Amino acid sequence: MAGDGARTSRSFAIILIVHLAVLVLWQVAVDAFQVPKFILPSPLATIQTLGTTGYAWGANTLVTAVEILGGFALGAFVGVALAVIFSWAPLLSLVLLPLFVTLNMIPKVALGPLFIVWFSYGIVPNILIAFSICFFPILLTTARGLREVEPDLLDLVKSLRGSRWTLFRKIQLPGSLPYIFSGMKVGAILAVAGAIVGEFIASERGLGYLMIQVQSSLDTPAMVMAVVLLTLLGVALYGLVLALERMFVVGDTRQT
Repeated sequence: MAGDGARTSRSFAIILIVHLAVLVLWQVAVDAFQVPKFILPSPLATIQTLGTTGYAWGANTLVTAVEILGGFALGAFVGVALAVIFSWAPLLSLVLLPLFVTLNMIPKVALGPLFIVWFSYGIVPNILIAFSICFFPILLTTARGLREVEPDLLDLVKSLRGSRWTLFRKIQLPGSLPYIFSGMKVGAILAVAGAIVGEFIASERGLGYLMIQVQSSLDTPAMVMAVVLLTLLGVALYGLVLALERMFVVGDTRQT
């Protein structure tokens, strides 16, 4: 336990040092070569935009965070639920899974105008675009995890006349958790992209909307700050998935 904590702290320290070194190098390079602010602002110039009230950083960041989290949560729920249903009904999987593969090939940018026609402007269309991008990897990896269960364990539970629910709860679900969280980590990254795609297409709020607004005036520091905030939102969501994975997967491994 102590060794794991020390390794985690050391890894976190290394990651933090590397990121700080990149920021310092960025600042030094911009100052040394006198790069114009509209081409590449320095980290200090980027941070200074947070003091500008006209950007409404807090409100726009909150809107984008809701879209990302909403799309990811919906994608995780639907992806895992469908994977479980497919594992219980192979015929349904044979019929519907190829259809989902085909639908996933549709460029999500092309769906944006349709979502706007169907649901008007606002947070809901952007949540749905984020969902449409992130749910498919979760579905595939969860379905694979539910399939790749040791046959001997399945035969053992069946020989003891265990119900389908017992088989799922005791064998399939614990064995598929690493696959579920693997898909969720990919989905966390894609949810950020999906929310921004929606805001780029048509939105009245959010960091993507703000980037479009300041682009016309070549306000590069504000655009870079929006990218930084988007990155932090993605890192926070990814870190949440990692924490849940450590809680359930690692904890389950220690108990066994």
